[in-house]
Amino acid sequence: MRRLEPLLAGTPYAGYAYAYPHKMAYRPLAPPVPLAEAWAEEPRDAVFLYAHVPFCEMRCGFCNLFTTTHPGEGVEARYLTALTSEARAVREAVGPVRVAQVAIGGGTPTYLPPHHLETLFDLLSETFSADLAAIPTAIETSPLTATADRLRVLRKRGVERVSIGVQSFIEAETAAAGRAQQRSAVEAALERIRSAGIPRLNIDLMYGLPGQTVETWLTSLEAALRYEPEELYLYPLYVRPLTGLGRRGAETWDAQRLDCYRAGRDFLLALGYTQHSMRHFALPPAPGPRPLAPAYACQEDAMLGLGCGARSYTQALHYSSEYVIGRAGVREILTGYLARNPADFAQAAYGIRLEPGEQRRRWLIKSLLHAEGLRLDEYHGRYGTSALEDFPNVTDLCESGLAARDDEWVRLTSLGLERSDAIGPWLYSEAMRARMEAFPLR
Repeated sequence: MRRLEPLLAGTPYAGYAYAYPHKMAYRPLAPPVPLAEAWAEEPRDAVFLYAHVPFCEMRCGFCNLFTTTHPGEGVEARYLTALTSEARAVREAVGPVRVAQVAIGGGTPTYLPPHHLETLFDLLSETFSADLAAIPTAIETSPLTATADRLRVLRKRGVERVSIGVQSFIEAETAAAGRAQQRSAVEAALERIRSAGIPRLNIDLMYGLPGQTVETWLTSLEAALRYEPEELYLYPLYVRPLTGLGRRGAETWDAQRLDCYRAGRDFLLALGYTQHSMRHFALPPAPGPRPLAPAYACQEDAMLGLGCGARSYTQALHYSSEYVIGRAGVREILTGYLARNPADFAQAAYGIRLEPGEQRRRWLIKSLLHAEGLRLDEYHGRYGTSALEDFPNVTDLCESGLAARDDEWVRLTSLGLERSDAIGPWLYSEAMRARMEAFPLR
């Protein structure tokens, strides 16, 4: 049990393992890998298509995403031109794909005006033969950019899900987190989204904000539920290096975050929401026919990422543009992206190759951190070995009460789910952890 001490006695908030490995494990690929080679053996019958728009009207104090504010006159149009060049080069190199899901993120994709949004949707649907109205399509927005004219474009193009970052309905809390926001603007945006008739609304909220209490946290949850969101993501605040809060030396407290998490979880479960992960809560889908789409499993993640800041996944190679956080670095990489020629887009120059052991570890982590859990026969069918023999520390999770197992599944318990941000990093390999720690942040 000694090796479980970091999970049981340490911080529950070691790091958000939304992907494995993190981009801090990526390095320049020498020589670059042709995409035709990278995708040659990859199944392409259920591909996740992602487009990244690296623009925002402001950069929040907690944000470490690849984005820039107020890019300057003409930059949006130039970006779409470069994105078009990339999409065509990628489609030519990778060959035909069947798109299972589409997501447009950032940044704030709806920073783009309506005519540029139309261009973006045309590019994705035409280049990859994707009927966006027939497959799950999601986009991120913000209170100031969820305007009626933009929402009409989203509805017309068949967007199924809109996700809006609210973080808090209490202005003092968002201001303390480096996010200038008026509650009236948030509420007006939510009214417009609901009026637009888009089927699924997700609201992002954040706990652990400076000055927040469990009571004010529940006040924000209650305010969000007035708009009957089909989904909510509840994020703990992380103060990361090179972000606005990180430069200010802001502090957070584990006990406060954990108390807020538990209160928010219990509140949503009592109202009929289902917990899908530490962060994700959703209402059961409405009865009735759903659009036909190819099956997609997040563990397999054949993902094509387009745009500066996007990442792409095959089983053996993860790749992206260079990873930076600071404003100057983002601008520098974006400038380079706008100057690239089509041949540059047909190869991966920055990323990481995953040897078989790391591929298995990735499957394990992605499965365990989802509430559904790790299905043992699926792991065996994919790799020909036992997950519990390959990763004996999973048995430690079960013996400690952080996970439970039967003949078919291993699932995190309620205690395990609330410590997902400790369990994920705890499962990283020593080699990958060392690689990430050696990454020079800029």
